[in-house]
Amino acid sequence: RLRGALEFKAATHPASGRGPCRYRRLFLPVSARPQLCSNPEWKFHAEDDVEVKLDRRTRTESPALAEDAQPTESEKEIYNQVNVVLKDAEGILEDLQSYRGAGHEIREAIQHPADEKLQEKAWGAVVPLVGKLKTFYEFSQRLEAALRGLLGALTSTPYSPTQHLEREQALAKQFAEILHFTLRFDELKMTNPAIQNDFSYYRRTLSRMRINNVPAEGENEVNNELANRMSLFYAEATPMLKTLSDATTKFVSENKNLPIENTTDCLSTMASVCRVMLETPEYRSRFTNEETVSFCLRVMVGVIILYDHVHPVGAFAKTSKIDMKGCIKVLKDQPPNSVEGLLNALRYTTKHLNDETTSKQIKSMLQ
Repeated sequence: RLRGALEFKAATHPASGRGPCRYRRLFLPVSARPQLCSNPEWKFHAEDDVEVKLDRRTRTESPALAEDAQPTESEKEIYNQVNVVLKDAEGILEDLQSYRGAGHEIREAIQHPADEKLQEKAWGAVVPLVGKLKTFYEFSQRLEAALRGLLGALTSTPYSPTQHLEREQALAKQFAEILHFTLRFDELKMTNPAIQNDFSYYRRTLSRMRINNVPAEGENEVNNELANRMSLFYAEATPMLKTLSDATTKFVSENKNLPIENTTDCLSTMASVCRVMLETPEYRSRFTNEETVSFCLRVMVGVIILYDHVHPVGAFAKTSKIDMKGCIKVLKDQPPNSVEGLLNALRYTTKHLNDETTSKQIKSMLQ
């Protein structure tokens, strides 16, 4: 199908009052162009050079979300490495969703401390669960490594971030899938207090066994050093998002020869693509199911949070390349129950929301 690639080279953003913005190119459906051009956030002037080109493509989704994107020869090495990790993602989510915890056994053991059978029963229930928690934690480390590989590929010179997203659509889709998984994992974790309760009981019991020189089945599976790292991981409200935010920040700091804009522009472009796809009725009507909407929403929120952690002034400042008002409005336009977790992620896991440079309007939108 034909899909429009809208190129605009000069525009003035009324909020900042700044002159011509940096050259940008957004790949949008033809039907989305009028909505973007009429957006009150942007004023186009007669003397501005505004080009509209058509790209003949077979894909109907945006580059970052092209479902049928196949890796090119140059993408294959990174793609295959990341694919090995992503293949396990659905299983991790299923295990987390079915995680019920050992709350009953733990309560019984605590209420009857002298009953050895109840102590053994609680320990026997907790040990395999901690094995699952270990698997989740180890997957976060694999996901971090995958993200760093993708960031390296999508921000390298000589191409601009937007050119990367166009040229390497398969990698861009994997990046989006990682963010989707991350937000989904954290949503499930936040609604399951059994995770921290089980792990706290495990550590307390293990410590007591060591003091009493009692051999502990399961100790070899999670040693003390690993238990400390897991404890820090699960203490976070959104542990996967924290892992990816730290990984992105570390990637930028370790690659000082790479302009920070290479990373932040990649993130802001993905946020813009998701927002326009969601707020444009004609384009959104092409989504085959509501899960695609959820996918876009999670990816949009994920890249906003990463941008806010990496960019010196964050996502909420007037100079930000992300239209935060537009993104928040898109979230608010969804059924409340479906996006409360995503709004909370913006409220509580971003870095710059409460800065003085954040407008009162944006703060009030997230209250």
